[in-house]
Amino acid sequence: MLKATITTSDGLKEIDIEAGEGVETGTWFNLVHPEPSELRVVSEITEAPLDLLRAALDMEESSRIEVEDDHILIITNVPRVEEGALFAYDTIPLGIVISRDFITTVCLEENDVLSDFDAIHHHFFDTRKRTRFLFQILYRSAVLYLKDLRLMNRRTDEVEQDLRRSMKNKELFLLLDLQKALTYFTVALRSNRSVIERLVRLFSNASVHHLVKLAEEDEELLEDVRIEYDQAIEMVQVHSDVMGSTMDAMASVISNNLNIVMKFLASVTIVMAIPTMFASFFGMNVPIPWQNHPLGFVYAMIVAAILAIASIFLLWKKKMF
Repeated sequence: MLKATITTSDGLKEIDIEAGEGVETGTWFNLVHPEPSELRVVSEITEAPLDLLRAALDMEESSRIEVEDDHILIITNVPRVEEGALFAYDTIPLGIVISRDFITTVCLEENDVLSDFDAIHHHFFDTRKRTRFLFQILYRSAVLYLKDLRLMNRRTDEVEQDLRRSMKNKELFLLLDLQKALTYFTVALRSNRSVIERLVRLFSNASVHHLVKLAEEDEELLEDVRIEYDQAIEMVQVHSDVMGSTMDAMASVISNNLNIVMKFLASVTIVMAIPTMFASFFGMNVPIPWQNHPLGFVYAMIVAAILAIASIFLLWKKKMF
């Protein structure tokens, strides 16, 4: 569904383009998994090239900035949680196209970054102030990264406590999923931070001042965005180091537990071999002590038991039992 909204004095106004309603300067087009026909309609209205609008529809697209004629494309990777999965974090490209009179966002699916820019929170943003609106989207993305990182850290602590009680594959797989998510976040945050730096240089260029202008309050918001991303990058690096140390520690614990089990089984095998050896001797057709004595077998078992107990004591003294 093609969504178009604009901030007015009465709040956020929705525009039904399919019903033939006209658009005004400052309209925001929010395209979620758009059909080709919707892309063509937006392209005709905003005069933005179709390749700019389609760029964010590639899941493997990395964060970047592209300037073409009177349009600026900003692609940033935003966090998401996969549906139906427990703490399965990932990132998805979000394209933001700034035109002379409009701003367009393109994404393959609904995301939490844009969900707060609705009629309920219309007092906090203005689609007509495209530069500030862009920075607010980037700021919201950074805040969500920090939120998800805190949740991942809490989840890691819970899984670690479960692993301390019992080693199960389920917890290990959860740690692997969290470690993979941290890797995705690390790559996305660093590339997003590079985009912020490029934005600073781009907006200082006089050739784009007809599209975007930095007001004093916009500069302050941009600085907040940079600080949030720096904090997120530092946090994800710390979490990655902690996760790596945790995985190494768990691998050592698992290896040590395996060694303990193997040592115990080897000790049991040694102890059980003594009665087996005596039984084997008495099953041979050769002369042996007490073979004609009525209690010969009992004596043999007593000697075997004494030797077995002695071996248990020796193994216990050497901490092998």
